[in-house]
Order: sequence, then C-alpha cells, then structure tokens
Amino acid sequence: MTQEEVLEIFKKTNALLEGHFELRSGLHSNQFFQCALVLQHPRISGKLCEALVEKMKAELEDLNVDTVIAPAMGGITIGHDVARALGVRFIFVEKEDNALKLRRFKIEKGERFVIAEDVVTRGGRVQETVDIVKENGGEVAAIGILVNRSGGKAAFDAPLVSLLDIEPVTYDPSNCPLCEAGLELVHPGSK
Repeated sequence: MTQEEVLEIFKKTNALLEGHFELRSGLHSNQFFQCALVLQHPRISGKLCEALVEKMKAELEDLNVDTVIAPAMGGITIGHDVARALGVRFIFVEKEDNALKLRRFKIEKGERFVIAEDVVTRGGRVQETVDIVKENGGEVAAIGILVNRSGGKAAFDAPLVSLLDIEPVTYDPSNCPLCEAGLELVHPGSK
C-alpha cells in the first residue's frame, strides 16, 4: 500500500481533519489525524494493519516477536489487528495517574515485542511503552505506526516502520498564527 493510498483512506473516512487543533503534545496544528474515524471501519483498519505488518516484514530482517503491545486508547485496535496479522499475543498499557502502566498483563523476561500505535508526533506514549517493556524484562524488536507525523524527529532504540510519513505544520501555542487569526481551538485527541 503506497503512502498516497493510505492518505486517501484517511481522507475518504474523514479521519484527516482540517482546522485549528491542539495536539496531545501541546502543539497546535492545522491538521489532525482522528484515527478513531478510520477505526470505526474494521475492514478498512484491518487492511491498514495488515499493510503495516507487510511493510515491517519487508523492511526488517528479523521480525521474530512474541507479543504486540499498544498504549491505550488509540493503539488498542491497531495493536489487536497487528497481533492478529502476526499471529501473536496482544496486550496493552493504560493510563493511571496520568502515566501509562502495565496493569492487566505480565511480561516475561526476554519476551520480544512490537509496539503498535495509531499516530506519533513526538513519540511520548511510544517511549513510555518502550520503557515499560524494558522495565519488565522484555525487548522491543520494532515499532509499527499507522501515521508518523514527527518528520523523523521521533526516534527510538528500536526500528520504526510507518504506513504514512507526513509532517503537518505545527506551532508552539505562544506563537501560533491560527490563534492570532482567532480560529477556534479544538481539542480532538484523547486525554
């Protein structure tokens, strides 16, 4: 699946929003990927995840993993579909006291993981997940993302594979022309 095909899917499902948005990172942008709107179509999102797995297999020499892990909420259905395509177990981390925690599952020493996520801008939630896997004795073999909007700035200790690499314009809130123009600020992301 080409990047153009992936972008077209986001547009057709109205998952690529245009306006004035505050991202989870705190930055402002004129675009927002509301992956939940593409995820409401299981066959479409399943195909995206299968394409992500195929791309990971093509780009990585050894994708020998035991488990897929994802940060809740956005990554849960992505992680589930990636795990299904890989034929492995799936678990997730979830927010507790404003930080991600491993609550319902156990990680075995040496267990190898793919971290799956919907969208990355700065990569904070993915890094938290990497840290949780390592703190519990696991290893991160790869990171699979539907949309990497970091422009290459999100870097991790494991290979990152994404279906769509895009860098929409972002603004520091203290110097945002969208704010200066008086456009209503929308907070569409998860909390």
